[in-house]
Amino acid sequence: MAYTKEDILNGSIPQHVAVIMDGNGRWAKQNNMPRLYGHRNGIKAVRQITEAAAECGVKYLTLYAFSTENWNRPAEEVKGLMQLLVSAIENETQTLMKNNVRLLTIGNTAQLPADVAQRLNECIRRTASNTGLTLVLALSYSSRWELQEAIRSIAAEVADGRLSMDNINDQTIAEHLTTRGIPDPDLLIRTSGETRISNFLLWQIAYTELYFTPTLWPDFGKTDFYEAVVDFQKRERRFGKTSEQVAHE
Repeated sequence: MAYTKEDILNGSIPQHVAVIMDGNGRWAKQNNMPRLYGHRNGIKAVRQITEAAAECGVKYLTLYAFSTENWNRPAEEVKGLMQLLVSAIENETQTLMKNNVRLLTIGNTAQLPADVAQRLNECIRRTASNTGLTLVLALSYSSRWELQEAIRSIAAEVADGRLSMDNINDQTIAEHLTTRGIPDPDLLIRTSGETRISNFLLWQIAYTELYFTPTLWPDFGKTDFYEAVVDFQKRERRFGKTSEQVAHE
């Protein structure tokens, strides 16, 4: 069944959807093309899913675009990915402005090449006042890196007396993550048939609904996104409570 936007509008719309975009390389291999061909077509999927999320009322869409582990890939592929990122930013900024989409990034972006960082920051600046969907790109991101940075920052505040150890709680940690100010994901989608989290938003997805699909990322379109949301809407989210408690809330 091919789902449409209308199939989900009467249900609960996830406020924040996170996506592990996986399968570009395998898609390219299936088409007898180099890996970068898959990444180029993956950008088309990004456009489709960003539009779908905005159209159905999702407030935050976080895309796992480049992990810290991805720096270990062949140098030529990393270089190509960075060039694709620059091109995508330049080509899509006007579309983001037209569609009232705000761009943010999370991750160790200090590792990005200077020209990539410059164009990225310019797009973030230009879209800062937009009030529709917030598109969050996880670039040079690792959840373990993020948690290490948060722990260091909290430890420094305790050491110089700005924070008491007794006052450290869930909220304290959340405020020291790169996602501070962004609600935790309601739904996490991973494409390509892999069923692991891959060091992505480990703290933030404690109560997130997980959705795995065998579809490779370049083939993941609007109807696939709507299907994931419909699946989300069928689930009972208890957050540690019983079904009876949830029913009476």
